Amino acid sequence: MSSRRSTQLNFSLQTLADHSGDGSTTRDGWGVAFYQGSDVALFREPKAASDSPLVHFLQSQNLGTTLAISHIRHATRGVLNLSNTQPFLRELGGRMHVFAHNGNLPNIEGAANMAYDRYRPVGATDSEHAFCALLERLHSLWNPASPPPTLQERRSVVAAFAADLCKLGPANFLYADGEVLFAHGHRRIQAATGRIAPPGLFLMSCHCPDPQEPVHASGVTVAPGFQEMVLVASVPLTGEVWRPLDEGELVAVSAGRLVDGTGP
Repeated sequence: MSSRRSTQLNFSLQTLADHSGDGSTTRDGWGVAFYQGSDVALFREPKAASDSPLVHFLQSQNLGTTLAISHIRHATRGVLNLSNTQPFLRELGGRMHVFAHNGNLPNIEGAANMAYDRYRPVGATDSEHAFCALLERLHSLWNPASPPPTLQERRSVVAAFAADLCKLGPANFLYADGEVLFAHGHRRIQAATGRIAPPGLFLMSCHCPDPQEPVHASGVTVAPGFQEMVLVASVPLTGEVWRPLDEGELVAVSAGRLVDGTGP
């Protein structure tokens, strides 16, 4: 989620709980990261969100943010513990960077273009390996002594990384650097067919010009006032119109707006 004004995080937490209920395959962990200024509050547990008192506690706190990433885990690699639970978080260039991935990348360890040196996984998942490889590529862009890289520079690196990741397996991911949220849609298991196929992610944009009306959408509560917001999810989560991302499509979002990365 990316929004222009601070938004309650109930949307992500309630949706996590609903999607990891009894009978779901995504009961192996949950996590949510939300930006608070220059830092990130990260909550993770290697258990089902629907069984978690922490989820209900966080919902009761009315936490607000303008940029958040949530994830529920279906384990394909690595034991069920905290270090294998997403989202993953690292510091780079004086900013906190967050990453979450959905898919299976069985040959990532042997891929030369997914090597890492400065950034190393704490856990054993292919997803964290991918994050470390992405940070290696971004490292030279984020020099704390220099201005932040342009959106075009960031997007170019993330797009090349995404293209390489697609060659290894399903590569749906969310990556945020505190200012921009990048979402890459690829392929995922489709409930209707059981096959791995696009779309891997869906996107919805919200626009509320009425300064007197709050925004309510499937657990999201936004204080009255002008608001712009973009939501990205594996499947549509509300009755509004969600646009499926094309296979291999990368979108960039900042302050609740889609940005194309062709300018500074």
